[in-house]
Amino acid sequence: MRKVCLLLLTMLALLGMSLSAEASPFGERVEGLTEITGVRVSSSQDKTRIVVDAKAPVTYRTMVLKDPGRVVVDIKDAWLSPQAKRELAVSGPFVSRVRVAQFDQRTVRVVVETTVGKDNYKIFPLTGGPVPGRVVLDFGRVGPDSAGATIALPDVKAPTKPAAPQTKPTTPQTKPTTPQTKPQAPQTKPVETKPAETKPVETKPEEQQTPQDAEQAAQETAADTPGEQPATESSTDAGIAAITGLAGHSITIDAGHGGNDSGAIGPTGVTEKSVTLRVALALQKILTSEGATVYMTRTTDTEVSPKGAAASDIEELQARCDVANQHDSDIFISIHMDSFTNGAAKGTTGYYYALGSKKSRDLADKVRAGVIDQIGTPSRGTQSCNFYVVKHTDMPATLVEVAFISNPTEEKLMNSEDGVQKAAQGLADGIADFFG
Repeated sequence: MRKVCLLLLTMLALLGMSLSAEASPFGERVEGLTEITGVRVSSSQDKTRIVVDAKAPVTYRTMVLKDPGRVVVDIKDAWLSPQAKRELAVSGPFVSRVRVAQFDQRTVRVVVETTVGKDNYKIFPLTGGPVPGRVVLDFGRVGPDSAGATIALPDVKAPTKPAAPQTKPTTPQTKPTTPQTKPQAPQTKPVETKPAETKPVETKPEEQQTPQDAEQAAQETAADTPGEQPATESSTDAGIAAITGLAGHSITIDAGHGGNDSGAIGPTGVTEKSVTLRVALALQKILTSEGATVYMTRTTDTEVSPKGAAASDIEELQARCDVANQHDSDIFISIHMDSFTNGAAKGTTGYYYALGSKKSRDLADKVRAGVIDQIGTPSRGTQSCNFYVVKHTDMPATLVEVAFISNPTEEKLMNSEDGVQKAAQGLADGIADFFG
């Protein structure tokens, strides 16, 4: 019996060593590398903007490939988060698809399938703001004076001398583009010519590339873009806000529960009201930095109704709706944590009023998807409901159950700073997608 016990102990020790040996290589592989947390895409009539989010400023190199046309950005000394989207379809005339992958052990590759010419895209780094490091890729009208310019698509020849055909402006101009003066105002500051990106994508090396050697040989034509000349938050965030669709919009954020109402309570005592407030405050910071006007139903652990703890349930809920209605907000987001008697229940759900507008359903769906992309919870779908706060608000509204506080794993996640920040970023991504 004694020998059997010793044998079992020896086997367990060896198993532990094996598991430890298997677990350590990942930590070793990513040591010293910057995590790429995600890619966001937003399109307008004039521009498609792709933003690569990183946990720290990064350096990169760019190159151009042909047949089909692609712009490639290799982010050096980086690793791709498992939660980041690997492929994004894009609706718009400038970009058709974006693919992201771990190209090698130290390089994350972003491939943008595009048909625009070299004068119609711009790539630049951005530091500051809610995301420590960003690489921004603009495709379309990237110059301050390009509102009426013809985009250099392969099947559309840009006029070389526009002076002659000006007597008939409809011939070369009206079909490809309609001059848009309104969206150009916020473009003048971010589109600086200093970090000109045309140098790494010269047309001469493009012609030398073949499908087999392009992925490697074309890197000889690329120029490193280190962080010594990143665009600053003050000079460029306005442009990002304008293209991501958040600038100029007003949003009411409702942190569920509060004050005497703790909401649901997790297995270790974490309260729903504390998590929703932390996420709401983090979301407020992200949205305001992107140019939105944000109204909060509460910013501390308190009731919203002027009656405080003496308010009835209906009075408290109506007070939350009043914040959005009185400010004539564009959308209303109510943040909650789900709970169930069975601790195994998990996931994220988006709710909208059953008799509400299609925009409410769209908002609920996009916000739910954004949260799932960031925190990796299972999807419980987008569902109709009769919840008071989404029924009695006058604008598109959603109540999102971010995760199950009754689930030990999800409670731990949402009680962590990382979980809170990722949930807030997911909500912001969904909102940006909605305004698109």
